[in-house]
Amino acid sequence: MDISHNKDIGTKQKALTINLDPIIYGSFAEIGAGQDVAAHFFKAGASSGTIAKTMSAYDMIFSDAIYGTQQVKRYVSEQRLIAMLDREYELLLERLAEQRGASSTFFAFSGTFSTLNYHKTNEGHGWMGVRFQLEPNGPSHNVVLHVKLLDNDNNLQQQAVGVLGVNLIYACFYYNTKPNIFLLSLMDDLSKDRIQIDMIHFEGPQFSRVDNRLMSLYLVKYGFSDAAVFGPSGKNQQPSEVLYKKHIVVIRGRFRPVINVHLDMLNNGVKQFLQEPEVDKERVVVVTELTLQSLKERNADASAEIDEKDFLDRVDILSSLGQTVMISNFHEYYKLVAYLSKITKLKMGVVLGYPNLEYIFSEEHYQNLPGGILESFATLFSRKVKLFIYPTLRDGVIYNCEKFTLPLHLIDLYQYLIANNKIEDIANYLKTNLNVQTDRVLQLIKEGATGWEEFVPVEVATIIKNRLLFGYSPDVKTIGISDID
Repeated sequence: MDISHNKDIGTKQKALTINLDPIIYGSFAEIGAGQDVAAHFFKAGASSGTIAKTMSAYDMIFSDAIYGTQQVKRYVSEQRLIAMLDREYELLLERLAEQRGASSTFFAFSGTFSTLNYHKTNEGHGWMGVRFQLEPNGPSHNVVLHVKLLDNDNNLQQQAVGVLGVNLIYACFYYNTKPNIFLLSLMDDLSKDRIQIDMIHFEGPQFSRVDNRLMSLYLVKYGFSDAAVFGPSGKNQQPSEVLYKKHIVVIRGRFRPVINVHLDMLNNGVKQFLQEPEVDKERVVVVTELTLQSLKERNADASAEIDEKDFLDRVDILSSLGQTVMISNFHEYYKLVAYLSKITKLKMGVVLGYPNLEYIFSEEHYQNLPGGILESFATLFSRKVKLFIYPTLRDGVIYNCEKFTLPLHLIDLYQYLIANNKIEDIANYLKTNLNVQTDRVLQLIKEGATGWEEFVPVEVATIIKNRLLFGYSPDVKTIGISDID
């Protein structure tokens, strides 16, 4: 049933195409945003050929009675959505399999949403998913996604949910062998200023070769989302589910590969962050972040393609160290902090090397902002955030916050941030690490130099050798490393 992506197919035409397909048949359960998805199929015509049932259990007591109480108490959650899919799909099979199972590909569409309230004090978002067959009496498949609703009007948000739902159902049946086209088609008749899709998960025999981490990467690459998050298990996760009401400590890098310096930076930065008086140690999440640009080779041009295998290798390595990984579209730190501040109001820590402190205070990076560096700092430092600076070694001199030199007109601004506990040196670092550079370690790995393993964690060395990552080959050997410098 797979065809090429045609952007000119409108929402009504998609719904009608499904309605006219004699074997697609299913149910709709929508909570929190009206029943706009089902409404498209009713309005398109011939809906009796597609719709077995529509329903909406808005009342919490009714919802719990139908779908059960969940461990996660929020009604707009992935857990609630899965419970809805479980129940609705089971009912289809239970009531209709004998009568029309041999001639139908069943589906259950479910959605649970929170749209704008009357006073517009909340942010619209929700979960939707489809459980479906691709052949009569065949196995089921799942596609689940999380969407942020950006329209500043409740009715417009409901309309966006309706269009997205039609796109999702259509893609499940017509783009299921082409994941990239599947993703791109979700935005048909929509725009990126109306919705953001920040998590999607494919499951089932048809998607056995689909890597959900790559799908999340594409969401960021296509501009459908600002960020994607992967847990220590390597599974893609919805950012708010992981970071909501948490203290976040983030370290940015290329991590190609992860070396001991990175762990020393992170571990000591986290230790100092935990000593902050406002921090609840039980609510801290540590995030290792890569930007889209960092997934490309350093000297590649801006249009260069991302090496997908290299990306997955880096995620695997970070996950093996128990890290939560974020991919983002934020080149500037103030944009990253602004994004995280929408998820949590608790204090955050940013661990970075001395060269990145220099970058933050370089005014040329803010020429596109009307307020220049002051506008960026208003975003970065007005939040509950603190920077922890790891020193660097240059020409035998250790550079840190105390040795930071600035133009005259920025000195008072810097001193203000120091005095107000916004920037702090990482104190207990290993001085021997200052001689080690990531690019030099990568070069040693590619050259097959003996002894490079001492500069990376044991788990990282094992993965690099077992998977032959970053140009490593057991057949290439040099005499040895003379000096890491």
